[in-house]
Amino acid sequence: MAKYIDMHPDNPQPRLISQVVDLLRADGLIAYPTDSSYALGCRPGNKEGIDRIREIRGLGSDHHFTLICRDFAQFGQFVHVSNSVFRLVKAATPGGYTFILPATKEVPRRLLHPRKKTVGVRIPDHVVTQALLAELGEPLVSSTLLLPGESEPPTQGWEIKERLDHVVDAVIDAGECGATPTTVVDLSQDEPEILRRGTGDPSLFE
Repeated sequence: MAKYIDMHPDNPQPRLISQVVDLLRADGLIAYPTDSSYALGCRPGNKEGIDRIREIRGLGSDHHFTLICRDFAQFGQFVHVSNSVFRLVKAATPGGYTFILPATKEVPRRLLHPRKKTVGVRIPDHVVTQALLAELGEPLVSSTLLLPGESEPPTQGWEIKERLDHVVDAVIDAGECGATPTTVVDLSQDEPEILRRGTGDPSLFE
């Protein structure tokens, strides 16, 4: 059964943050709120956790996983960013965008797009997510909690606990979450390409 962790949305309790991070370090898989919608997350080195995300979501091999980063210093460890791309990304973060960029050698191969060698990255604007990232000290591998055959992610922690009780290790509830995933922008080529329109204003990249 998944642990159900009721966390304050504005002042997350350090004790509870530590509990979740301990679980992540023990190769757990969590459902957690972000500034766009609920997501599934685990450590980058957690092969089983990544496989579990694929299974829960019914994902194929060409799915772009996202590395949720605390800040630009962490962001820059995992993707190659030119000066012009850096300016674009900086203007839009933190916030509801996921950027597809060429991965550095720091990114495990299992997270890369098999042909393009790219990975998704983002910096969220969410107090609980940022507290987890600060305590964990590394990014979270993440994917929107969008279940097969459904058009929107669930928004309530208790609902996720009921539905995913035996396939995740913890559900963080910090109040109702949004149901719109991030805007996904591919910045790996010469011109930005919007792959999905979501919470972030796409006009910045059009």
